[in-house]
Amino acid sequence: MHSYLRAVGFSKITKRSSIRQIITDVVENYDDKTIVKDHPEGVFAEFSKDYGCDCGITVCGQYDENNVFYPDYYFPFFRGTGITTQENVIIERHTEKESFAGACDDLRIGVTLIFYLQNAAEYMKEKYKSGMLPDGQPLTLSGLAREGKILFPVEKDKEAVKAERELTKNRNHLIAAARNGDEEAMESLTMEDMDTYSMISQRIVTDDILSIVDSYFMPYGIECDQYSVMGEIIDYMTFENIITGEKICQITIECNDMQFDVCINREDLLGELKIGRRFKGIIWLQGQLHY
Repeated sequence: MHSYLRAVGFSKITKRSSIRQIITDVVENYDDKTIVKDHPEGVFAEFSKDYGCDCGITVCGQYDENNVFYPDYYFPFFRGTGITTQENVIIERHTEKESFAGACDDLRIGVTLIFYLQNAAEYMKEKYKSGMLPDGQPLTLSGLAREGKILFPVEKDKEAVKAERELTKNRNHLIAAARNGDEEAMESLTMEDMDTYSMISQRIVTDDILSIVDSYFMPYGIECDQYSVMGEIIDYMTFENIITGEKICQITIECNDMQFDVCINREDLLGELKIGRRFKGIIWLQGQLHY
């Protein structure tokens, strides 16, 4: 049973017979269907059905020679809004099934973003058609969360926000230069990290860590596409799963100067949603490439 089903409103599904009914419903009453006829192992098919606002279940599998569809796997999805980044993306196939993971280096985050590719069939069609995909494909990132909290914001004046954005911009330039071998940029970044460490060491004695750290985006656990995130709530909306009636929250957050959407079951969210406050939680990062 997929552990993130509850994020799209299926928290009560605990038996395999129930998920089989959902899989059958997706295949028979799909909203989107993508076929890959050039697949080396036969005809690959991807069915997706929305059970809420931009969230639902995707079922992937193959047709046999008698045109009978056999589902191989399924996963809950949530499609984010807007373009998150246009940095180069590397796609790798998972070992055990015909699904894919993507990796993207974004200077704003500071770590390599590894995500689960939502539109695998579309990716395969483009790859088999052209053989080589162009660099810098627009990418939309989104996250499914099993738990989350709403925190109060860190109080800042306009001048502090402006100064912080300028510092972030300069740091991104330094990181880009350091990647190209600029030794002065490397030294500047090292000194900056030492100053940050010194400041945190002094403030941590009297201040709460969440009043020092405004936002973060860092890997969580063993699985490479799960992250612990905290960011400012830019926008949010609440809707219901059309089958279960469970309330789902779609939250747009700004984390390390990058905006993306998170989907979470309202029962798993502690606190009251409000623009300007912060969301803190563990997410399964997904991504959709646009062609």
